[in-house]
Amino acid sequence: MIQHWRRLTFLHWRYPPDQVQALLPAGLTVETFDGSAWVGVIPFRMAAVRPSVLPALPWLSWFPETNVRTYVHGPDGRTGIWFFSLEAARLVPVLIAQAGFGLPYRWADMSVDDHGSTVLYRSRRRWPGRPGARCDATVRAGAPLAPGPLDHFLTARYRLYSRYAGRLVAANAEHPPWSLYHGEVTRLDQNLAQAAGLPGPGHDPLVHTSPGVRVRIGMWRPV
Repeated sequence: MIQHWRRLTFLHWRYPPDQVQALLPAGLTVETFDGSAWVGVIPFRMAAVRPSVLPALPWLSWFPETNVRTYVHGPDGRTGIWFFSLEAARLVPVLIAQAGFGLPYRWADMSVDDHGSTVLYRSRRRWPGRPGARCDATVRAGAPLAPGPLDHFLTARYRLYSRYAGRLVAANAEHPPWSLYHGEVTRLDQNLAQAAGLPGPGHDPLVHTSPGVRVRIGMWRPV
């Protein structure tokens, strides 16, 4: 699949590793930084989503998305992303991703509104899972950021894990390095982390923003 990820905000919170590990499938081990697991809520806009051999379709290939994720070690000795949920505003891509990729996509009522350096994200889950699970955020992008070790840990991720047909699988995500910026959250009302089975964050998030990248997602391979 070819995808363009645009106007992203990375919201990350520290969690005790055992709380995150309890939600992972067999074969995956939570990856930590400074002794903490990290859980991210990442709202953004999907654009020109398509199989690599086909053109993007009007309307269907453009939609908001918000994913909830953590970072893991796989049994293959590599590291990557585990998704707790992925909200998307188009039902057809949700059904395709559920059936064809084994990803926990949820259909949601969503919007991403640009106001210069400020972005307003809105999401309300429709189906399946916890109805009304939400993420409303207003984020202001700041100055460019020179990534340090933690910034790389949270954003420089090029591998995805999932369970498909009863097996643990992985796929590579190829894209250029992120252009990262500082971010300020001026409003946040979210319970997607809680809908995934985690306790509510007990502190403000670490915030990064990015204008986005073009991504190629490879085929699932058994781990």
